[in-house]
Order: sequence, then C-alpha cells, then structure tokens
Amino acid sequence: MDLKSKLEILADAAKYDASCASSGGAKRDSLDRKGIGSSGGSGICHSYTPDGRCVSLLKILLTNACIYDCLYCINRSSSHVRRARFSVEEVVKLTLNFYKRNYIEGLFLSSGIIKSPDYTMEELIRVARTLREDHAFRGYIHLKLIPNADPRLLEEAGRWADRVSVNIELPKADSLEKLAPRKEIGDIRRSMGHLRGVIDEQPRHKGRSFAPAGQSTQMIVGADDANDGHILTTSAALYGGYKLKRVYYSAFSPIPDASKALPLKAAPLIRENRLYQADWLMRFYGFDVAEIVSGGEAGMLSLDMDPKLAWALKHRERFPLDVNLASREELLRVPGLGVRTVDRILSSRRVRSLRGDDLARLKVPLRKVSPFIVLPDHRPTKLLDRADLQAWLKPPSTQQLDLFAA
Repeated sequence: MDLKSKLEILADAAKYDASCASSGGAKRDSLDRKGIGSSGGSGICHSYTPDGRCVSLLKILLTNACIYDCLYCINRSSSHVRRARFSVEEVVKLTLNFYKRNYIEGLFLSSGIIKSPDYTMEELIRVARTLREDHAFRGYIHLKLIPNADPRLLEEAGRWADRVSVNIELPKADSLEKLAPRKEIGDIRRSMGHLRGVIDEQPRHKGRSFAPAGQSTQMIVGADDANDGHILTTSAALYGGYKLKRVYYSAFSPIPDASKALPLKAAPLIRENRLYQADWLMRFYGFDVAEIVSGGEAGMLSLDMDPKLAWALKHRERFPLDVNLASREELLRVPGLGVRTVDRILSSRRVRSLRGDDLARLKVPLRKVSPFIVLPDHRPTKLLDRADLQAWLKPPSTQQLDLFAA
C-alpha cells in the first residue's frame, strides 16, 4: 500500500479521538468547493497553546489494527474496516514534510494496540524520539499512551512529547468492563497517577521538561447510561486527583457492525457542547457539580440553554448584582460575563464607577446581562420576575439591511 493510501485510512481512523479543541465545531461539507478552510476534516486537528494561539496538528494513527475488541471502537479487532500501518520512518517523513510546507505545527499520534501494549508504546516513542533527536524537531507533539504499558515507557514518552494522554474511555467502571473487557479502570488510573507524580517532579531531559503541556483524557458520551451528573463527577475527580489539563468529551455515534450492547442512535452533539460548558464552569467559574446539575431531569443538563444561564434562572434571588460593588466570585456567576471580562470590569471600576456605555465598550452582551445586574444608569425593575425570561434573553431575529437601499 502506498503512503497516500495509508494516510487516507489512518487519518480518517484518527478522527474519532476528540482530544483536540475543534472537536465541538460545526461540521462543514468538504465537497463544497466554494469555501476555504475546515476544522472538521480528517488528518488535521486544532489545539491551543497556553497563550491562546490555535495550532494545526497532523492527526493520525500509527495503525488502525488492534488486538483489543472494544465494542464502541471502529478499529476493534472484529471490525471489517480496511487496515493499514505506518512505519516509524513514514510518520517522521510525513510530519517533517507537512511541517516544512507550513501545513502543520505539530503531531498528534495515537495507535491501535499492536502485538502488546509495550511494543506499541515503544513504536510511538520511536517516532517522537526520532523527530526530536535526529531532526531537531521543535514542533508540538501529543502522544496517546497505552495505560497498561510499562511505567518506564510512559516516562520515556513524556520526555519527548509536549502533552501525553491516557483515555479513560467511559465514565463508569462497570461500563468499561462490559464494553471493553480487556481494559481495566485500575490500569488507567494508575497510569494517570504515575504521570502526575512524574509531572510534579518535573525532571529535565536535555533541557526539556517532562510533558510541559501536561496530561489529558477523553470520555465517550452516550455509549452507556451514565447521566451528565455522573460524567461531570468523574471529570471533577480526574481534575482533582490527577491535575489533568483537559477532559475531552466525545459524543457517541453508531459504528458499522455495532454490538447490540450499544445505543442505536447517536448522542446529540449539543449534549457534548453542554458538557464542555459545564466543565468550564467547574474549572474557571467556581461552580461544583451539584450546583450545575441540581434539579435537572434525571441528572441531565438542559439542552435548551447553557448551564450558567440555567443556574441563574433557578437562583434569581441572588440577583441583580451591583457591577460596581459585587465580588469577583459573584460577577463570574452572571450570565454573559466571562473570566476576562470580569477581570477587566474589576480593573476599570478602580478608576471610576462603570455605566452601561462602559460595559458596551468591553463587548459585554448587554441584553443577556441586563436582568442580572445593576448600574448607575440601569436597573432591571421586574425583568427577573418574568416567567418568559429565558425566551426574552434569546437575541431577536434580525434582517441585515442593504447598505445600498434607497
């Protein structure tokens, strides 16, 4: 099989791993020749650096052959997909050629299990080590790790990669046992714990920190009966116990030759989006799981509105807040105010009392925040008491004006 055919197969096979920031983006038909650019195509994923830059990564599998038979995986051993495998030298060649042509800024490399976890891990490490040592490659590298590989191999991977990740796969241990019988939650958590310990120690190898971008993981949403409360509780435990940088959520979609143990329908993508929003609230806005999902139907997030707005509507007694007096923690709970905006508000109000025009200059969505705040020139009167407040907060449909109309 030629290199182009391998790339088509192994780039497409890698698209099911959602550990990239564009995983929740809208899917745009690549056959539409009228547009340019795509965030959803196979072969390229997008990640973000600590300073906010978006970087493009070559996203491929070393092989889609696998000795495991996880029921939710398109590449499981009993699947009838076309198989392919890169050599280490081929992955190195592809990465360097794409990088030199300015198509990518790094590599995202995962793999099915070849022969054994240790053998697979050694091959992944060889790719990263060859790029770093033989070609002085300084681009970003994200390696997926095999949880029951030798801990020494996991440490070796972190010496060459910027980020490492071990997929927890499913939020419930009994679901993992049922759908992926050869994977054990104990192995996954031990690997995460080992990585955390090494990252905390921050040993240096030839001037490089161990996995400087930390570790992440991924959960499949909708392949089992776990509700959103259970998923977020698992995520909170992972963040607290292993200091993960990110938990990625991947909405389950039916696969060919699917097992009867799996759902027949795909999980709605909006559910994945709501989980990311809730995850953000836990990490940056001071919310805990009980606040985010309390009162929800069977522990599920609302699909009709973002979780922050849902919380505010359930706790109207805590509003309106005086923007010029409220604490940072209080302002972070106002729908429409993000972390950066709150920090700018706090900085600006040290100089003078803020009014509506000041918030407009800070790009605050005034309609969304107006029921929840008080300003010298704004009081929400009875807005908070409206039974249709959720509908009122939706931006009105507008028609763009023709600049050349008479």
